[in-house]
Amino acid sequence: MKRVLSGIQPSGQLHLGNYFGMMSRMINYQQTSDLFCFMANYHALTTTNDCQGLMANTYNAAADFLALGLDSDKTTFWVQSDVPQVAELTWILSNITSVGLIERSTSYKDKIAKGVTPNMGLFSYPILMAADILLFGSDLVPVGKDQKQHLEITRDIAIRFNHVYGEILVVPEPDIDKSTMLVPGLDGQKMSKSYDNTIPIFAPEKAIRKRIMSIVTDSTPVEEPKPVDSPLFRIYALFLSAAEKADLERRFTTPGLRYGDVKKELFERVMETFAPYHQEREYLENHPDHVRTILKKGANKARAVAENYLQKVRDAVGLEY
Repeated sequence: MKRVLSGIQPSGQLHLGNYFGMMSRMINYQQTSDLFCFMANYHALTTTNDCQGLMANTYNAAADFLALGLDSDKTTFWVQSDVPQVAELTWILSNITSVGLIERSTSYKDKIAKGVTPNMGLFSYPILMAADILLFGSDLVPVGKDQKQHLEITRDIAIRFNHVYGEILVVPEPDIDKSTMLVPGLDGQKMSKSYDNTIPIFAPEKAIRKRIMSIVTDSTPVEEPKPVDSPLFRIYALFLSAAEKADLERRFTTPGLRYGDVKKELFERVMETFAPYHQEREYLENHPDHVRTILKKGANKARAVAENYLQKVRDAVGLEY
């Protein structure tokens, strides 16, 4: 059975981009794989110094995941900082990783270009991500388009380590779903909290409606065909079967479609899709100790696996004497 691993950064309210890009895929994987899933709160430190906000976001992201169907009995599910071995492996890997490899990270350059204040955590983010993956012997890592390069860096680091010290680390393979590898936001850019262009999963109904109704559309007259390469079409298509998507495309390319009508339909589909999960989310909101117990149990399982791999690394590099 392949070991599948991925994490999600708790940097704010989770949204449709998180769900289709990673969460739903991980929930599906728990039926067929040895699934490892974590809340990447160390990574969140690269862009926030809000202590209370990070604590709340970490809890809420975990509760969202559990409410949406992650089964802690089938999955190793934990908070990144509860497994400190990842910090040690990050330091060890840093010493066999070239500066040039990290300097080629386009994600770092993109964030700086968008006004994020640079720091060493943000710069060395790919090495921490590599440690997250390599610490657990992960075979397969589901990633979106924006994380593809980081996984390639992870593979480069693992191959370099194995070349120097012997075949210690598992070199992971990427799993990229082309249909959801880049979920568009309200403005057509990647859906991201950084761009404030998201549609939240568990926000109040009024807030979700407002977001959907603000999806950017063009000024094509009602009596003309509408472009299918638009945020509205691409977001709606995420919820549709192949036949439904074909029907939506027919409607877009046939004169007479009104964007406002489609937005109302999308709102109804979003509410219908996530309605079954709201009761469980409300329960978890009112029982925080239950969530924390699940996370602590998951951390214990994760630490046991991490220590096994880290010990092999310590032995290989000469840290044992």
